[in-house]
Amino acid sequence: MITEKPSAAKRIADALNDEKSPVKHEEYGVPYYDIVRNGERIRVVPAIGHLYSVAQEGKGWTYPVFQTKWVPSYTVSKKAKNTENFIKVISKLAKEAKNFVSATDFDIEGSQIAYCVLKYACGEPSLNKAHRMKFSTLTNRDITEAFNSLSPTLDWGLIEAGRTRHEIDWIYGINLSRAMILSLKKASGMYKALSTGRVQGPTLAFIAEREKKIRSFVPKPYWAINAVALINGEKYPLEYSQRKIWIKKEAETILNECDNKSGVISQIQTRKSVLRPPVPFDIGALQSEAYSNFRFTPSRTLRIAERLYLDALISYPRTGSQKFPPSIDTRAILKSLSGIKQYSEMISELLSKEKLVPTQGKKEDPAHPPIHPTGNLPEKKLNDDERKIFDLVVRRFLAIFGEPCIRESLKIEVNINGHLFHLLGRRILELGWQKYYSPYVKSEEIILPQLNKGQEIKLDLTEIIDKYTSPPSRYNPKSVLTLMENQHIGTKATRAEIIDTLYSRGYITGERVVMTPLGFSVINLLSKYCFEVLSVELTRELEQEMDEIEIQKKTRQEVIIDAVEKLTPILKEFKLKEEAIGQGLSEAITSLRKEQSTIGTCPICKDGLLTITYSRKTHKRFIGCSNYWTGKCNFSVPIPQKGNIEVTEKNCPYCGFPIIRIRGVRKKPWNMCINWQNCPGRKDKEVQQEGEAQ
Repeated sequence: MITEKPSAAKRIADALNDEKSPVKHEEYGVPYYDIVRNGERIRVVPAIGHLYSVAQEGKGWTYPVFQTKWVPSYTVSKKAKNTENFIKVISKLAKEAKNFVSATDFDIEGSQIAYCVLKYACGEPSLNKAHRMKFSTLTNRDITEAFNSLSPTLDWGLIEAGRTRHEIDWIYGINLSRAMILSLKKASGMYKALSTGRVQGPTLAFIAEREKKIRSFVPKPYWAINAVALINGEKYPLEYSQRKIWIKKEAETILNECDNKSGVISQIQTRKSVLRPPVPFDIGALQSEAYSNFRFTPSRTLRIAERLYLDALISYPRTGSQKFPPSIDTRAILKSLSGIKQYSEMISELLSKEKLVPTQGKKEDPAHPPIHPTGNLPEKKLNDDERKIFDLVVRRFLAIFGEPCIRESLKIEVNINGHLFHLLGRRILELGWQKYYSPYVKSEEIILPQLNKGQEIKLDLTEIIDKYTSPPSRYNPKSVLTLMENQHIGTKATRAEIIDTLYSRGYITGERVVMTPLGFSVINLLSKYCFEVLSVELTRELEQEMDEIEIQKKTRQEVIIDAVEKLTPILKEFKLKEEAIGQGLSEAITSLRKEQSTIGTCPICKDGLLTITYSRKTHKRFIGCSNYWTGKCNFSVPIPQKGNIEVTEKNCPYCGFPIIRIRGVRKKPWNMCINWQNCPGRKDKEVQQEGEAQ
């Protein structure tokens, strides 16, 4: 039995074993388990993610290259070195097996992982002796049910779709990335890791389009009337009926006619609105909500959710479903969760209902239900990140069984010398589902006193506020993810990774996404010389064709041939324009490096620039003041030697020195005060840094 990860192997072995406990073995650091089920001996062996990867058939670092092969991942990536021992152990143990079971996650990636393990590590004949286990949680109940209803064959639709996706993504990615890298080297002799692809290109193009609108935006002045009403000794803001006044003289006239005047309530409008409970979480909604509440990037949320899934605390996270199948016993899950003190009272209230009917969304995933708690209680203490995501998933699950929230909005029209102002109030009449989803839903109330039509309202203040129209808002990781979902590019499994790649390549920067000169250069050059790469239509077409492979309407060969035919003329055009493209990339990279090396003005000497500099002796990087060379300032400080450094444009609240952000070293980026050695706030989480490690 092949599982996707060691932790999954242990859970499956524990769930299926008829004897007291599984017999654990370990070879070359790879754990595996012997169990007995219905008198049959089963060996449960884990992979560790993708043990095999797509690679080039033949040698040479050039393009175009369309011939691919599958090879052990450790042969093409240093980061995958640990996969070698897993392949070695699986290959050895497979020789003793009579039958095989794919018990990896039931999705394209999981099916692909098991297929490669069976074909290449166990030997191709194993494919005809293999069965498929399908489960959505790693609870004992689901694992047992999945084993008792094994599919007689592998899930070939998912496997073929997975193979095709990996091969097409590799063909597009390797050819286009090599084309850019080689054109840069040819034009300037410079090397930098550059990339684009069939999903990465259109995503970056959307961000570039927004950035251009922001940079070309010309603010237009307008004026607003600010007024404050005095009612029973309390102050309440009044909103002028015309929010934007485009002529200043008109605003001044309104002010003169309203200043020092009283108003009369001319109309009172009351409206009740019903807010239905939220729909269950799919992966996109979970990532979006985690960003809104915790500022977790989409990839960080997915990693945390996967850990909770492997601990059997939540269902499989890579799902697009918002509908629960009848097979899930939601009442039993709630009863089990009531064992957690912080939820017990709310769950008791829900269980008192005669019927528990969850809110359902429109999206449906035939393979998996929405993300929900399994009912299992944590076996170990969760870390802060895991606790936050687990709490978010549990409270969302409770909320979908809640009653609608009833909200009352009050709009009071106040006539001040012929000018209409509005006094706005709102309150919650029935909290409904929001009581279960707190603190992840904001319900700010504005309670107004009892007011009557014809009542006089005194003004405490009227004034003119100078304002300017705002440019379009910048994207953030959450909105980029939502954009990709809405445009139907990428998959549940790959979208977060694409966003991370755009950051790591230096194309975008900042939590509020800003295009770098390099990002703009890549977009401008691709738009000019091979605009098809940025086409969202092309990406959608390929996505649709791969979906058709999954339901066996198209074959892998057909789709790959079509993809190659679309890519070939793009690469031919690129070849003809290599020198111009390379020159443009060279200029952008030089500009980017200059921009990235300047941190800000030195707070000590006040006129020097803090820049990232490399030591001639040690070749290590540090931050120093430009006035060092004139003898005016000697500030310097060591910084982490790995990772990308971003300027945050924020200053430390303790010492005033700039704060930088480091990406690509840990699982999540972190902020650091560059004066970390002497900063008074060194122990604060925002500025603390392990200086002794530098």
